[in-house]
Amino acid sequence: MPHDIKNYVAGQFVAADKQFDDINPVDGTLVGRVHEADRATVDRAVAAARDALHGPWASMGAAGRAAILNKVADGIEARFDEFVDIEIADTGKPLTQARTLDIPRGAANLRFFAGLVLSANGEYFETPTPDGGSALNYAVQKPLGVVAVISPWNLPFLLMTWKLGPALAAGNTVIAKPSEETPGSAALLAEVMHEAGVPVGVFNLVNGFGPDSVGEFLTTHSGVDAITFTGESATGSAIMRAAAENVKALSFELGGKNAALVFDDADLDAAIDGTVRSVFSNCGQVCLCSERVYVHESLFDTFVARLSERAAALRMSWPSDEQTEIGPLVSTAHRDKVLAYYALAREEGANVITGGGIPEFGDARDNGAWVQPTILTGLPETARCVREEIFGPVCHIAPFATEDEAIAMANASDYGLAAAIWTRDLSRAHRVARQIEAGIVWVNTWYLRDLRTPFGGVKLSGIGREGGIHSLNFYSEPTNICIRL
Repeated sequence: MPHDIKNYVAGQFVAADKQFDDINPVDGTLVGRVHEADRATVDRAVAAARDALHGPWASMGAAGRAAILNKVADGIEARFDEFVDIEIADTGKPLTQARTLDIPRGAANLRFFAGLVLSANGEYFETPTPDGGSALNYAVQKPLGVVAVISPWNLPFLLMTWKLGPALAAGNTVIAKPSEETPGSAALLAEVMHEAGVPVGVFNLVNGFGPDSVGEFLTTHSGVDAITFTGESATGSAIMRAAAENVKALSFELGGKNAALVFDDADLDAAIDGTVRSVFSNCGQVCLCSERVYVHESLFDTFVARLSERAAALRMSWPSDEQTEIGPLVSTAHRDKVLAYYALAREEGANVITGGGIPEFGDARDNGAWVQPTILTGLPETARCVREEIFGPVCHIAPFATEDEAIAMANASDYGLAAAIWTRDLSRAHRVARQIEAGIVWVNTWYLRDLRTPFGGVKLSGIGREGGIHSLNFYSEPTNICIRL
């Protein structure tokens, strides 16, 4: 039976007159009907969040908030299979990924920031005064206020909790907007928040779209103090314009056109394995995926042949099949966008080594949003398919001759989120990594994360950093207190 996905405002689940469909991208079936919040509902959510700022949430302190977040994490784990099922229904991703990454990381995010807020250190300075005395200066961290959390559809639960954890731990109240494509796990999280005793108004959830809908209502609202957003760079630019009038604090993790560099001394087997992951994980729908692969000319032909063989052999099956390696795109609309880039690549003169179309299954999956894993070669660096983010299971592979050339090609991008370097030369690894214009650089690995480290991009890939104390610093406002001794 399809789910009824409502909004959650001021501690109550709220229906709406206007609704839209939540569609399973595996086979096009109906997951549920989503209640679209109108402006009045968003206004009520903002009012509830503002009222909650100075209520029990503030008085319980960091230890009390951490205890609540751990209780929410307990609730996620208690309803683990429900979260897995709805995440798969919304995204089509394989069961193994949802069970081992998305849902466990969601609970872990909350536990991590619950612990971190209790151990974060403040600033303390003793300052001499002109008369020979001294003064004590120390900083206290205060919550920013009401935070709009706008999360994407590719890793909906993982990235929602990645923002909620530090925002709530720091004492803020939140209005969350999940993607209209993947609202299910956020609605289930609202149930868990409610059951865990999160005070009324601290967490609110509103469903809808961007322009002329919830996204616009939130980002232009004078009662919202800060916005955190993960998604497309163009959307980030629109949010920045909307937020400018009220000078809101902004944290953006945006798109990427990430490079992988494979040097002539690389462990070729490891580089192939790693690049299969970095190109095709989550059907290429990860901001960190490698869409540009640069390979030393001595390895180029071998690398292209082996990577293409691996791509063509990826198992595209039902999410419940534990052998499934790649699922569908999130929607037929996004599939049409990716297919349009496949067509553009051909127009620009690309060699389509493998893929480039829609797989045929002969069953209900033909009604879904599937697309073939695709490898391209032969395009100039000025081609749109080399410069623009496609966000699908595709990469373009090009040769390079020298280290300097590889660095220049990697950096010749409007984006700067991530990069991967494959080399056995430790000196080269350090030397090249420092010169790559990206927020995170992996060496001989990919998607290996320590939650304490800074995460974010440069150029069109974002503003600010998330992770560890960097997240808490964004969601907090320091106040210096100076006492003459």
